[in-house]
Amino acid sequence: MENPPSSYSHTENTGDCAICLDKIQNKKTLTCLHSFCSECIDSVFSLKPACPICNTFHGVYTGTQPKGTMTVSRSWQGLPGFEHCGSITIQYSFPAGIQGPEHPNPGVRYSSTSRTAFLPASEEGEKVLRLLRKAFDRRLTFTIGRSATTGLNNVITWNDIHHKTSMAGGQQCFGYPDPEYLFRVQEELRLKGVTDDD
Repeated sequence: MENPPSSYSHTENTGDCAICLDKIQNKKTLTCLHSFCSECIDSVFSLKPACPICNTFHGVYTGTQPKGTMTVSRSWQGLPGFEHCGSITIQYSFPAGIQGPEHPNPGVRYSSTSRTAFLPASEEGEKVLRLLRKAFDRRLTFTIGRSATTGLNNVITWNDIHHKTSMAGGQQCFGYPDPEYLFRVQEELRLKGVTDDD
C-alpha cells in the first residue's frame, strides 16, 4: 500500500496554501518556488524568514539574544581526536539586564552569565568558528528562557546551537572526542540560516 501524500504535497497539487490550507489568495511565490497566500507567508516571515515547506531562508534571521560579547583565543593544546592541531577557546559573556519586548517576560530581570566553548584549530574548526561568529552577531546563539539544566526561568540559555563546553570526556560530557560534532553543529547553524553562502 502506498503512503498517502503529505499535506504539503497535497496543497502544492491543489493550489491550496500550505499554511492556511485554503485556496491561495494574493499568491506569493518564493525563490524556492513554493507558493502561499501573501498574508500567510508574511505572517510566517515575521517570526522566521524561512519557507515552511523546505526551510530555505529568504533574508536574514535575527534572534533574541541579549547584549554580550564573544571573545576568541587560541592555544597550542590539542583536543582529543584533534591532537594534530591546536585549539580555539570561545568565551561568551553577558552582563545582567532587563528583558526587552522580544523576550518571554518583558521588564523582568535576568542575571549575568558566561560560557566557555572549545573547537579544534583545524580547517573545519576555523570554518565552524566563522559560522558561530555570524550566529552570535545575528543574536542566534543564546536566548532568554527556562534552563534545561537548572529548571530556572528568565535566564540566558543556549539556543539549539550545541557547543563543546569541555575539552575532554566525549559526547556525554559535552567534550571531545566526538568525530561528528563539527558536521552536526554546521547542520544546526544551517537550520538557523547561518551558512558560508550568505
